[in-house]
Amino acid sequence: MQIDINSFRRPCNCGRTHEIFVKDILIEENALKRLPEKVRSIFDGRNTEIAVICDTNTYQAAGKTVEKLLPGCELIILPANDLRADNCGITLARKGLLSSGRIKLIIAAGAGTIHDISRYLAMEFRIPFVSVPTAASTDSYASVISILTMNGSKKNIPGDSPVLIIADTLILAKAPYRLTASGITKILRKYTALTDWEISHMVTGEYICQRICEMEMSALKEVCLYSNDLKGNTRDKNTLRAYEKLIYALLLSGIAMQMVGSISSASGGDDAAHLWEKEAVNELFETYHGEKISIGLMVAVHTCHKLKNTVKNGINKVMPNREIESMGKGRTYEEVVKENALDSLPAISGILGKLPTESDLRKLLTAAGYKREIRDIKLEERLVPLTKRLDFDTRNRLIFLKFTKFFKLKNEA
Repeated sequence: MQIDINSFRRPCNCGRTHEIFVKDILIEENALKRLPEKVRSIFDGRNTEIAVICDTNTYQAAGKTVEKLLPGCELIILPANDLRADNCGITLARKGLLSSGRIKLIIAAGAGTIHDISRYLAMEFRIPFVSVPTAASTDSYASVISILTMNGSKKNIPGDSPVLIIADTLILAKAPYRLTASGITKILRKYTALTDWEISHMVTGEYICQRICEMEMSALKEVCLYSNDLKGNTRDKNTLRAYEKLIYALLLSGIAMQMVGSISSASGGDDAAHLWEKEAVNELFETYHGEKISIGLMVAVHTCHKLKNTVKNGINKVMPNREIESMGKGRTYEEVVKENALDSLPAISGILGKLPTESDLRKLLTAAGYKREIRDIKLEERLVPLTKRLDFDTRNRLIFLKFTKFFKLKNEA
């Protein structure tokens, strides 16, 4: 599948001219074999000016092949064990770049961590980078944001978009399935992400692009349709087609972020995950970010349906929530209530009705072999109410769960 990048740039009914930074995307079986040809279309330097950043696992998955396809390229192989996109991981990769001489192009051969590190360093060194995903595990491959842990604090730091993405479905199909399941849940979170975006547009006038919403929802439905094939034989055509659908949806998510200039279309279920990762209400525990998102998604969908079913009873009164009065970039209770008109609730209830039921979402997660209950990630059930109270959005925009903190429904305890 050769993605037509220009199709995303065409005039849009939303009135904006969408900017896309990635120049070329190829998704197909054995796509990596076309790496030399594709690299030459965007880079006229020597192979010795190319650095391949990977880890000890992704070197075996793709780095070794890249090394053969681009003889003379510099290899920076990071230790896979406990590798994180943090000060330490960045420092290791930076040392490799500095010791390799004058590098003019980075190739990130790996999954999310390798890409976050490479994206950050590409901006720091002011050189382009190429994406070679080794797992269909994240929607950050085409992103312009690096999610980094700097000095112990997780931050979204602006970085560069890859100029070229080569997604080899055969490589993706051979990745550990737990990584694939993480990618599926990153797509399933679109349900709440797009719902939040639509509600925010209705209540606060936040910009929205219906074309992007439609593209993302269409890709989500395709992933759900083909998800059962993701566990098949890695050389089976149906399996490879399913991986093509999944990686396309993940890449489209990053492209949408480029088109919108924000993460409004991508973030759903993340806030609970980030809260747990900050260890604000729990002890440190190790599990994939995607697994935390799946539980956050279940919590969000449960709350949304509960509110949808009780909104018809009306609002009893607006309640100042002093626990979170100053949370979220200095936003106060008065500001949030002022910007969120309570008379929008009937229409909001209609939007919430588009969400899958808890039962349907649980079936999708079960089919994906993914986590569904908070105990599945070794957290206690008692943390659910506390998580919902503190699951505020650190970005300066509305999310529905934040909205609900400021009113009390009739007959609600």
